[in-house]
Amino acid sequence: MSPTPSSIVTTLPASGIRRMMAKAAAMEDVARLDVGEPQFATPAHIVEAASLAAAQGATKYAPSSGLLTTRDAIAAFITADTGTEVTRDNVIVTLGAVGALISAVRAAVEPGDEVLVPDPGWPNYLSLTRVSGGVPVRYALDAAHGFAPTRAQLEAAVTSRTKAVLINTPGNPTGAVFSRATMEDVLAFARDHDLYVISDEPYGKIVYESPFTSAWGLGEDERVIVATSVSKTYAMTGWRLGWALAEPSVATLIGKLQEAYISCSPTLSQKAVEAALTGDQSCIATFREAYSGNMDAAIEELHKGGIACTRSAGSFYLWVDVGCEDSWAFADGLLEERHVALAPGEAFGEQGRGHVRISLASPEDQVRRGARELASFCREQGLIA
Repeated sequence: MSPTPSSIVTTLPASGIRRMMAKAAAMEDVARLDVGEPQFATPAHIVEAASLAAAQGATKYAPSSGLLTTRDAIAAFITADTGTEVTRDNVIVTLGAVGALISAVRAAVEPGDEVLVPDPGWPNYLSLTRVSGGVPVRYALDAAHGFAPTRAQLEAAVTSRTKAVLINTPGNPTGAVFSRATMEDVLAFARDHDLYVISDEPYGKIVYESPFTSAWGLGEDERVIVATSVSKTYAMTGWRLGWALAEPSVATLIGKLQEAYISCSPTLSQKAVEAALTGDQSCIATFREAYSGNMDAAIEELHKGGIACTRSAGSFYLWVDVGCEDSWAFADGLLEERHVALAPGEAFGEQGRGHVRISLASPEDQVRRGARELASFCREQGLIA
């Protein structure tokens, strides 16, 4: 006989985004519009600062909650950016925003507690909730409300077992940027039901017209936990550094989890984050302008091909209704026949049926080619005239 592995892990679904990513990586000449990977290299001054830190010995263990200098740099950055005072006691350094998210959920829930997660929403919300012992319960987002949660949608999902509501703005995959009124409604809903609010905000600096409102600073109690990272903002996905922002009592719990999960985040990456947050910020606008240009290019090609699509308010994604019955089969066919990789809508939940997500983080020529081929493939499939 063999021991039985955890059913939580054996039944854990694989990410549809990662599935497409792996399939595309094994092929040649593919327009990669599948994964949210910035086309840019990490800015040179950040790399140089990390290299200097390595030469000076920043290659040892760090405290589980993060280097004090890194937590101070993050706190100062947020204070200056939001006008809301933050100290190191509010900040816990994690392995990317996902490290903050899984720690926040684990700190909030007992086994069997429910966590409300968006549909469509990033697939990892389901997996990180399950491995934390929680039960994910989807709440619907729809185009009629700009893919922002309404009180009615949240009330339809909440039960006596609900412990937290997870939100994501700017949204992945929809690109929705929640208004201040929406954020305040979510906080009011959470107070009425005594829930934690876990807000995933890694695209907060990638907004185009609508202003970004963070959940931080709207709630003056211990229920708000914000997860974010430097991955998208500074093209630092491989550095794997993010942070959780919470009231000190909750932050302390998240800090305890870092010791159990990872011992500590990489010291060298923390020094790189310090350089990113305290150095030249012009790269943010440069990256954002490139993504905005790619969005215009993609929409132009889609419109030429007969596919209706509107600009996203934030992130570097386009959420496109292609009218297919099975987005998994559609995405597989597009990759195999046209060598264009994108993410099937149903990877993000049932509300994604008939949709695909286009990543605009690739070079413009790939974006244009991918959008043209997508429209042509839709015509071939009889989905558009």
